[in-house]
This record gives sequence, structure tokens and C-alpha cells, in this order.
Amino acid sequence: MKNTKVPAAETKMLIRRTFKGIVASDKMDKTIVVSVETTKIHPKYQKRFISTRRYKVHDEKNQYREGDKVTFVECRPLSKDKRWRVIYS
Repeated sequence: MKNTKVPAAETKMLIRRTFKGIVASDKMDKTIVVSVETTKIHPKYQKRFISTRRYKVHDEKNQYREGDKVTFVECRPLSKDKRWRVIYS
């Protein structure tokens, strides 16, 4: 018989997406809207272009204002649209 030993307490490595962007709006309570620019290349024409996406990010202390640079990370769903939280500026 083969030794079929189960490894004790297997640890899972969480891979969370991280983005950097600029705060576009801070009008909501405990939520900021962050604009992230990404440079992409067109598949056919090989031309570079800038794509902008806006994320709703959780800001617990309401400390970030419009124009601030922030870094945010993926987390559990906090509301219908919020799946991100600020880690630092």
C-alpha cells in the first residue's frame, strides 16, 4: 500500500489585483471614485492608446480628496459596485 498522507494545514496564496490611480470624485460617504489609465496596443494596427477605467473604492476614514494618487487592492464585495479598498496613497 502506498502512503497517502494528507498535508496538514495547506496554506493558500491569495493573489489580489492592485492598481494605482488618481481620485476623480470624493463626494460619496466612505467611497471614492478612482480613475486608472492603462496603455494598450491595438491588435491589428499596433498603435498604442490610453484606456481609462473608473473604480469605486472604499475609503474608511474619508481622508482622500480629488486629485490624490492612491493605490488600491481587490477585496470582498462591500456593496453592489465596491470590490476595492485603499491600501495607501
